[in-house]
Amino acid sequence: MPTSTTCLRIFRHSSSAAVALFAFASLSSAQGLDPASLLKPARDSWPTYHGDYTGRRHSALTQITPANVNQLTLAWAFQTGTTQQIKATPILVDGVIYLTAPDNIWALDARTARQLWRYTYPANQGFHIGHRGAAIYKDTVYLTTPDAHLVALDARTGKVRWDVVIADAKRGFWSTNAPLLVRGHLLVGVAGDFDNLPGMLKSFDPETGQVQWTFYSTPPPGTPDSKSGGATGGQMWMTGTYDPALNLLFVGTGNPTPVLNGAARPGDNPWTCSIVALNPDTGALAWGFQASPHDTHDWDASEVPVLVDGAFNGTQRQMLLQASRNGYFFVLDRTNGKSLLTRSFAAVNWASGIDKDGRPIPNPAKEPARDGRLVAPNESGATNYRSPSFDPATGLLLVSAQDAYGIYFFKSDHGAYGWAGANYSVYGRAALRAVDYRTGQIRWSHDLGDGASGAGVLTTDSGLAFTGDTAGNAMAVRTSDGTTLWHSGIGRVGTGPITYELDGRQYVLLGGGSSLFAWALPE
Repeated sequence: MPTSTTCLRIFRHSSSAAVALFAFASLSSAQGLDPASLLKPARDSWPTYHGDYTGRRHSALTQITPANVNQLTLAWAFQTGTTQQIKATPILVDGVIYLTAPDNIWALDARTARQLWRYTYPANQGFHIGHRGAAIYKDTVYLTTPDAHLVALDARTGKVRWDVVIADAKRGFWSTNAPLLVRGHLLVGVAGDFDNLPGMLKSFDPETGQVQWTFYSTPPPGTPDSKSGGATGGQMWMTGTYDPALNLLFVGTGNPTPVLNGAARPGDNPWTCSIVALNPDTGALAWGFQASPHDTHDWDASEVPVLVDGAFNGTQRQMLLQASRNGYFFVLDRTNGKSLLTRSFAAVNWASGIDKDGRPIPNPAKEPARDGRLVAPNESGATNYRSPSFDPATGLLLVSAQDAYGIYFFKSDHGAYGWAGANYSVYGRAALRAVDYRTGQIRWSHDLGDGASGAGVLTTDSGLAFTGDTAGNAMAVRTSDGTTLWHSGIGRVGTGPITYELDGRQYVLLGGGSSLFAWALPE
């Protein structure tokens, strides 16, 4: 087997005709994604951002175990050749990996990382902050863009089938998220922290690109009888989860705007910093739970709503778990959004208690002020976009957490709108934390270094958890107690790891810097 570097060098010097021929030969027999497979993905696939609809990021594969994980060897590496860090979760269908970065998507052979095709979106003035990943439906793959377009590509060739506008980038919208396919609905959110931008999630027809419905977490300015208290924002920039039995889509929403000036938007400002449950056929709101009422610290609740069924206080429950950016862990009954448990999982000092509905109560003494307020967590949060993983054998939600403090200011000379103030981080320390969903207790905590890690988490049935630390190491720990069993320096890990099995061999993929690495046991 040639080294990955050799494979890449040979491929990059091949002609475009040879590339097209190779892509056709590799994909001509592929059937693409059957949407029904998202209910129970095969061992040789990772067909959607979270791996399946639940958001658990847990795999039944067991070839790599705590006993042999120290033998992992590099199977291949793919260098994107860009300066952008990989923050996307790769998806895998029919032996082909689809990997994204802002303005780019690559199709790779999952066995060798040989590039089948690459699509580059035209140069644009959108916000190039990062990208989460792609989605696939039948033989079409979808890419969102920094200037808030949704592009449909032929999964076999990378040719554009259609290109539609999600939202107006000139107003300040952008898009980084991986779309989610729910039957005949392609669900896409946007981001944007400018004032007067309502929080928006859209459903598109995956065949035509036509808009089917739009859900607003905050209404457009001027909407009569608005309940948001004048707040805008609440963007839905992370991929949600879905319960087919309840036919409910669960999505986390972002911070309100203006960001730090809470006086300009009185009240709780629903549905910002919230978890909302929607009917995917209509976009109608079924229920909402607000993780941070009247947020004034930029603590989006966009983190993954993880779906778990199990016993809670002696009763079988259909639950939703979220470790939120504000430092609190929530367990909700996902049939109705009612709180079952609220408990902190990282350093927090901003709340004076928990209300009857399970929501933290903001402490007025921690509101941003001209002379500054020391607040935990800091603006980047106790966790963030990096995805957690739920291990059903132990009942543990593994979270990439951070104990962090920042000083928040609100200064009238900075204006009343926009950011309208400042935040300065003074301390941060990362940890991988195992939260028992039944009690909210931290069963173990594994130090990950200074600052916040950018890596998501993957667990497997063999009792392993994969993630990355802040020093540029990919790592595997034992799920039951957090003991390090393997690590490799690959650069800052910004991906959610994935795993799959091809030809009887299990692979684990992690992105380090601008490269993607595949690890497996020796052949």
